[in-house]
Amino acid sequence: MDHDSTQSTDRRQFLQAGAFASAAVVGAASGTRSQEVAPPAEAAFPRRPLGKTGVEVTMLNQGAIRGPSYDRLLRFAFASGIRMFDTARVYGTEGNLRRWFEQAPEVRKQIFLVTKDTPRTPKDLIEQLDRRLEALGTDFIDLFFIHGLGDDHSLDDAINMVSSQEFKETAETIRKSGKARFVGFSTHHKDRPQILQAAAKAGHVDAIMLQYRPWLDKDAPLNRAIDACWEQGIGLISMKQIAGQFFGDAPQGNILDDVVERVPTLKERNLTPFQGLLHAIWSDERISSVCCSMRNTEQIRENVDAAQRFEPLETADLNRLRDATLAHGPTLCANCDGRCSLAAGTRAALGDLTRFLTYSRNLGDRTEARRQYARLSAEARDWSHADLSAAQAACPEHLDFARLLPEIDRHLT
Repeated sequence: MDHDSTQSTDRRQFLQAGAFASAAVVGAASGTRSQEVAPPAEAAFPRRPLGKTGVEVTMLNQGAIRGPSYDRLLRFAFASGIRMFDTARVYGTEGNLRRWFEQAPEVRKQIFLVTKDTPRTPKDLIEQLDRRLEALGTDFIDLFFIHGLGDDHSLDDAINMVSSQEFKETAETIRKSGKARFVGFSTHHKDRPQILQAAAKAGHVDAIMLQYRPWLDKDAPLNRAIDACWEQGIGLISMKQIAGQFFGDAPQGNILDDVVERVPTLKERNLTPFQGLLHAIWSDERISSVCCSMRNTEQIRENVDAAQRFEPLETADLNRLRDATLAHGPTLCANCDGRCSLAAGTRAALGDLTRFLTYSRNLGDRTEARRQYARLSAEARDWSHADLSAAQAACPEHLDFARLLPEIDRHLT
């Protein structure tokens, strides 16, 4: 669950309270080293192979959040069994992890640590990696990503970067140095199917984190690209899969109740809609882990409970969950491929605009939202002449652009 904590309602009736949750609370609240690193009270946390790396990672990955509570949440997530943690230079959270490692040095070797940076050329990664190690206070990173591949590059440049001999040699140098075990990239670019296909063909990438939601058409370009990466043994991590969901005009509690009514399996399994979305993603065996920016202890408990009780969803249930999700007006299309802008006859980056709006409005991360919005060209921001009805009809998740885009001035400027 990476939804806005301010929108959270009392969903504890869905959760299975017990020794596991209690132990996690005690470990997080006490702040003592012995309790911070204590093993979970129940069975080992569910894991999956990360492609062909030979490593298994927890199916749930604690994403970075800004704010003073993050130090405590890191420890709480660890005490709850999560062993994969995500950060990046631009998040400003590497210092939180550094403090954690200084206070509990034994933690570092027990977790799978991911960070990211934004190189202009592959060789830039070598110097950037040294800076990330210093910021994190560690001598190795488990997975080092190019951050948001495609955001600061043309499509051709992004494809050339992951396909080049320079990238291959740089990645090999990094792995041999022992400073990072694996190398890859993250992407939510509208042309990520082409970028993923290039990575699969080149064979230089260990893992990819991608924006994704689990109801892709079988023949969709992104689904075929995921297949290509899966067949080549590239580890796949999902992100942005829950952001912007269930934020319609009705009160949140009413919306969540309606989703449960529309998807009877949720009621049968005692799952919240957010837990149902996680089960839908994990039903795709190609996805190794789900990165969620869990913003409070309730969200961690809920998502950990979902992982512990995971059972694959049938196709009919996936379709019901998709329909229930779309019925309540999502604010972010995780399967955006740019068709909305094309149909609207505009060069405005409609998918990016609504994503940044979601960061600010629903996730409470106004700093990052404004930073990314400021990087867009004037042309990419100007949706004033776009046919928003046509954009909504073309969007895979039918975002109501006419309702969302007028909020940009208030949230992003």
